[in-house]
Amino acid sequence: MSNPKKNKLKIAVTGGIGSGKSTFCDYLSNEGFFVLKADDLAKELLNSDNIIKSKVIRAFGVDAYTGNSVNKIFLAEKVFSNPHSVQKINAIIHPRVIEETVKVIDEQLKTNDLVFVEAALIFEAKMEDLFDYIIVITSDLEKRIERIIKRDNVTREEVLKRMENQLSEETKRKKADFVFINNGNQGLLNQNAKFLISILPNLKKKHD
Repeated sequence: MSNPKKNKLKIAVTGGIGSGKSTFCDYLSNEGFFVLKADDLAKELLNSDNIIKSKVIRAFGVDAYTGNSVNKIFLAEKVFSNPHSVQKINAIIHPRVIEETVKVIDEQLKTNDLVFVEAALIFEAKMEDLFDYIIVITSDLEKRIERIIKRDNVTREEVLKRMENQLSEETKRKKADFVFINNGNQGLLNQNAKFLISILPNLKKKHD
């Protein structure tokens, strides 16, 4: 429930693949907080936004879509495996993702004091200024690789190739307001999320 005497804060949660940011955000959701998953929003826009579709087809060819749905195999093999292609598709998608994210945040802040946005590419998409605080979930490289191999049934080489398209963990840590290290079990990560929830209402708003 919204309280007009409290700060209304916009919080970003980010981290590299396999860091555990989704697990962290799932805890927040289960505690009743609103969490927008920007990466899911990006996937939805790839499938539903006709302007994005036409731009992607112009950039990468008709094989980028199968019927009305994005061709995930094609994008994985031909687009997301190439850093230059990743930059091109991100330039198409990110402006719309940011636009929709702002709309959702503004709407949610009418009834919520804390609004969270989970996104892998907060820094890469230049979204920092949308938020009052940025949380980075980080983990040792081998832990992250192990998690992604198990989750997605991919090779170590494929995981490393994906990681090349993201900022380094060191860079993310330096840019963050809070850093939570996720090398342990889920219980410890949940404790960190609980700690964050307890202190956020007492923090001052950084951006209007």
